[in-house]
Amino acid sequence: MADVALQSEVTGTVWKIEVKAGDAVEADQTLVVMESMKMEIPVVAPRAGTVRRVLVAEGEAVAEGQDVVVLA
Repeated sequence: MADVALQSEVTGTVWKIEVKAGDAVEADQTLVVMESMKMEIPVVAPRAGTVRRVLVAEGEAVAEGQDVVVLA
């Protein structure tokens, strides 16, 4: 299966990273939690797979549509 880049749905700050490279994840598992306007918005896995790379750090400002995780 091809790698897929998961993107932030909002402009905000990376509040919490729940996974690291090499982790196996299930479909709908929360990978990263974004914070925007005091709301928490999860970035979830669209399918089961393995985290290839985490492209952001906790506390980092992220733009809407920016890649945050690559899933294999």
